[in-house]
Order: sequence, then structure tokens, then C-alpha cells
Amino acid sequence: MEATYREIINDLKKKIYHPVYLLAGEESYFIDSISDTIEDSVLTDDEKEFNQAVLYGRDIDISTVTDYVKRYPMMSNYQVVIIKEAQDLQNIDQLSSYVEKPVPSTILVLCYKNKTPDKRKSLYKAIQKNGIYFESKRITLNKTPDWIKEYMMSLGYTITNKATMLITEFVGNDISKIVNETGKLIINIPRGNEITDTHIEQNIGISKDYNIFELTNALAQKNIFKANKIVFHFASNKKEDPIFAALPMLFDFFSKILIYQENAAKSDPKELASLLGVSPYYLDEYKLASKAYGREKLLKIISYFREYDLRSKGVDNATTDGGELLKELIFKILH
Repeated sequence: MEATYREIINDLKKKIYHPVYLLAGEESYFIDSISDTIEDSVLTDDEKEFNQAVLYGRDIDISTVTDYVKRYPMMSNYQVVIIKEAQDLQNIDQLSSYVEKPVPSTILVLCYKNKTPDKRKSLYKAIQKNGIYFESKRITLNKTPDWIKEYMMSLGYTITNKATMLITEFVGNDISKIVNETGKLIINIPRGNEITDTHIEQNIGISKDYNIFELTNALAQKNIFKANKIVFHFASNKKEDPIFAALPMLFDFFSKILIYQENAAKSDPKELASLLGVSPYYLDEYKLASKAYGREKLLKIISYFREYDLRSKGVDNATTDGGELLKELIFKILH
């Protein structure tokens, strides 16, 4: 049967085990988390020596897996067999004959990363009857801030909206990287505290004053001084080209202003937030920006993004200096 991440983790905490787990999908974090929980918690340290095996799909074949899973545990109720990178295991569908009649004392975990199995094949159908199938889907960028909030709450913290946006801007929707970066926070901040943008700056190194989030806020208000201050800071940072990081996020921001203008009168806040793919918390910024920029200006601004994308790649043989191009783009947006 199919199960969610939370359902599987809760069952494991209650020591409810299934003979086969097929963990598949694009987001590796949830696959690793379930696999690590099984690896760490089902057996005691003494039991693991004889009853736990971690194998890699590219290094083994079906007969090797079959040999392992048909063994019986020694001085333990279970044996655990984990196949990492199971997508590299040749002829994996042949395991369906085992899954049809699994050994009750064996827990087989198949970590099938970056893709999903063919659901028309016999292995998937057998696991639906006798095991657990989990599909680890990548969280969309607009849902990432909410995921960060929930994750921090699970660790015993609250976090401000601005702090979640800074992390999202810096890391994107790569959950493994988000967990890694937030790990830097909890080392130095006691449980029960609220994480703020100041904590993010001090512990992760993301500036709370010079970032895309603050730039879009300045543009929404048509705050020329603040916007230029941020852009000049970006231009002075030679570690990475600012135009490549800024263009997609600015395009997304101004596209959503246009969507806001077209739908604000006929949608309630929840519907509008869903349509924009943002938290209702951010609607005020889009409302402010929609008053600052008319439709004709917005369409012109959106056309700029294609122009500057091409220019940044040297299409017109002009400057490709990202800092200078970004300064020029922001000037055109504001004037």
C-alpha cells in the first residue's frame, strides 16, 4: 500500500514494521530519512552485527538480494536488508516473486532515488499488496517556506516569515540542504526560541539586509535608495554573478504582480495566495506593488528580463558584467 512520510515514521516509532519498503522519487531527503530511521532503530547494536546488511544496487545482482532476504535472523526477531541506489539494480522487477511471499522476519528496504518505478510492473503491484510504497516528491518552491516552519516546529523552534524566505532564497527547495543549513542554527540556539533573520545572518551567513527578498520589497515600494543600495552591494560581491541569481526571482515577482492585478478583485485572499503560490502573509507586498506599477509598465518590465538574460550571455557582444547589467535593469524598472 502507499503511505506518507509521516505515517511511515510514526509506525516505525511504534515498532510497526512491514516486510518490504519501496522508497522512490526525486527528493532524496525523505528516502534517506526513512532508510536511516530503519537502519538505526529496528535492531540493537548487538543484533546489527549479524542481522543487518546495507548493499548498493550497482554492486549486486538479484540473486545476491534473494540470498540475503531469505535468511533467518540470529538471536533477533528481525533482520534488515537495505538496498541503497536500488535504481541501479539490474532486473529489479524480478524481486516481485519474493515480495509475493516475503519472509516475515526480514525487513527489505529499497531506496530507489531520482525516479519512480514503472507502476505497470509486477514489483510495484506486489509491494502494494505486501509492503509499503512511498513516493518522495520534491516540494515546490512556493511551499518551501511552510515546510521550513513545520520542520523547525518539529525541532522545538518557531521561525519568522522573513527568516523562512531568506533560507528559501539562499537554498531553494533542496530539503537536504535546508536541513543542513538549519542544523547550523540549532547548534547555537536553545530549543523554544524563535528563529529570526538576525539568527540567519549570524549563523548561516545570509545577509538580512542585502538579499533578493529585500530587493523585491524595495521595488514594491519604489524605494529607489534602498533598491540601489542592495544592487550596488550585489555588484560588489565578486564570488558569484548577481544577474543569474536575481533574474529568475525578479521575473517571478513581477509576473505575480501581474497575476495579482488581474485577479485581486474576483478572488478572496486564500484563493489569491494559492493562485500566486505564496503565503497569504505576502499579499500585502503584491497589493502595494500592483499600485506602484501599471499593467503596461509590468509588461515592459517582463520584456526586460528576456533582454537582460540574453545580454548576460553576450548575445549582443556588449558587457556581460552581471553587476553592471543588474544596476541598469533596476534603473529601468524604477524609472
